[in-house]
Amino acid sequence: MSVHHPKLRSFWDRVRQILLFELGGLVLITPPFAWLSGVAIADSIGLLALVALIAAIWNGTYNTCFDWVEGRITGRTADRRPYRMRALHAVGFEGGLLLMSLPVIMAWTGMGWLEALVADLGLASAYVLYAFVFNLGYDRIFPIDPTGCETLARAE
Repeated sequence: MSVHHPKLRSFWDRVRQILLFELGGLVLITPPFAWLSGVAIADSIGLLALVALIAAIWNGTYNTCFDWVEGRITGRTADRRPYRMRALHAVGFEGGLLLMSLPVIMAWTGMGWLEALVADLGLASAYVLYAFVFNLGYDRIFPIDPTGCETLARAE
């Protein structure tokens, strides 16, 4: 009896996903963060770019591991993930990122831990919603081809 292991996204598909996600997040979330936190826009861009770099590394690691585990348990590819699992995925991603980004926000802005935690929770809340919508859209625009022919390779 063979076990079906669904195909994961290719390395280059994952790179595209991460880059689009982080660039979109910077464009959408930096202005409200600067306004609500009182951190100057230039400082906010620098801070959120650094957090985006941390998030990009976390993104590739977390998404690949989550997709692998989910695929082994359910037998489905990530682009067929139901809404409840998408919500769990987004919350898990942001929870892990929160643990890594809080010290960075404190060091960059000079905020105390409580103020930085509130700012980071605000960012995490915005990004959970953004991650849910982005990944749903990404999966619809770039589905995983079960035959092994990558969408990215065909476009090149």
